Amino acid sequence: MAPAQASAGETSAWAPLRDKIFRGLWIGVLASNVGTWMQTVGAQWQLVHEPDAATYVSLVQTATMLPVLLLALPSGTLADTFDRRRLLLAVQVGLFAVAGTLTVLTVLDRMPPPLLLIFTFLLGVGQALTLPTWQAVIPEVVPRDELASASALGAVNTNLARSAGPAVAGLLVAHVGVAAVFGLNALSFVIFAGALLRWRRPPESGTAHAERFGPALRAGGRYVRYSPVVRRILLRVMLFVLPGSIVWGLLPLVAEQELAMGPGGYGILLAALGVGAVLGALLMPRVREHVPANRLLVLSGTVYGLALLVVASVAVTAVVVPVLVAAGLAWMIQVSRMNASLQLFLPNWVRARGFAVYQVVFAGGQAIGALLWGQVTQAYGLRAAFLAAATLMLLGTVTVRRLPLHHQEGDRSPAVYWAEPHLMLEPHLDEGPVLVTATYRVPAANRAAFVAAMQAVRRSRQRTGATRWGLFRPGEQTDEFVEVYLVPTWEEHLRQHEGRLTGSDEQQEQQAWALADGPPVVSHLLPADSPD
Repeated sequence: MAPAQASAGETSAWAPLRDKIFRGLWIGVLASNVGTWMQTVGAQWQLVHEPDAATYVSLVQTATMLPVLLLALPSGTLADTFDRRRLLLAVQVGLFAVAGTLTVLTVLDRMPPPLLLIFTFLLGVGQALTLPTWQAVIPEVVPRDELASASALGAVNTNLARSAGPAVAGLLVAHVGVAAVFGLNALSFVIFAGALLRWRRPPESGTAHAERFGPALRAGGRYVRYSPVVRRILLRVMLFVLPGSIVWGLLPLVAEQELAMGPGGYGILLAALGVGAVLGALLMPRVREHVPANRLLVLSGTVYGLALLVVASVAVTAVVVPVLVAAGLAWMIQVSRMNASLQLFLPNWVRARGFAVYQVVFAGGQAIGALLWGQVTQAYGLRAAFLAAATLMLLGTVTVRRLPLHHQEGDRSPAVYWAEPHLMLEPHLDEGPVLVTATYRVPAANRAAFVAAMQAVRRSRQRTGATRWGLFRPGEQTDEFVEVYLVPTWEEHLRQHEGRLTGSDEQQEQQAWALADGPPVVSHLLPADSPD
């Protein structure tokens, strides 16, 4: 199902689209994204002339993103434990029903602002279920060496939708009405569902049964908590998205109040952002080769911050439009760089849950930012809000030197290298907690290096299932070290044996074992009341 092989030098920004499966799904997602942006523009424009317009307009963005903040991690857990294709299909059917009802009520003129926000929230629930699932699907149809290009294409997809969706919505609002916008959004979910029906996902290999929801949810949280690479990506995302969200939340007011443009003009402003994003995607393959990741974050953050300063100080359309092109380019480079870093790092067993946490941070930054900048605008004016956001963006960019992205080389493929446990007892899968001990004999000359090497092993254990970990020395022996870690259930520990570990985990353990006199002696301690 992967695209035809290409040499490393041959990989381009468009290489993943050679595969018909990825191409069909990408087009389906594009249709869905276009519909979503049409929906957002239609909802925002319907509220522009309401009393307290700044609050209502910003609440559209909040109502869209808040479900992602609340539901992304549960939906990522579902995507890691159930068939991702079927889950996406079911969600598209639900979204079609919600969007269709919204269209009918709008035609009947029974859509007051509070009800419109409720329907916007429900559509956001569908997006919360779709986003991490789609991100987890991408590595199933794209080879690893094309994941960075696929990530950039995802950003192109989103920004093409931001260009085409608002432009079409502006024309429809001006000449037909908001109901037509909502109706086309409903049809967009049908297109994505059709692409999913043409994809035949191969059966999964690995453990014989899916993880249960509760343990799987907790396992995803543990993985992120004990992964410094993922935590640093999330921090950089928040520092960029929180001030950057002002553009997506309040651009309708820039078009209406500062530039005196109608709905079509608002579409032009969003189209400028989209053009910049497409330019960024075209430049990304070459930029990745010549500019280190952290320097790229500094450059894109600086460009975006300066663009916000221009919007805050210049109310001239001929100036604002090209500046928004630059802002769109900077946004695409920053977001796709973060997205690609996460795609390359997360192992398959927890990929959707990892991206769910990413979506929580991303959507949370947008939802909180939109609400924050709406309130600042209400109190101090639109220009003051953009000036404050620009200052915050530039200050966040300065922190890249002290809080850079971690370099993350290593083998992320599954590695099954632990010996199968042979027990005299037969524990039930729910049996637990399980205390695992590993006893090492370490020469005196290697002790300090061994203790240091075991810190990487600690993080591996905690990412893959351990809730507690410790390294001890028996007082009666001078050359022994005992590693002890606690796993909630026997099933959790079996999953460590059967596919949660990666090639990088194996390398880290081998480095520690090389400092000892051979592999450790492992014991599994079960609760005292475990049956024989």
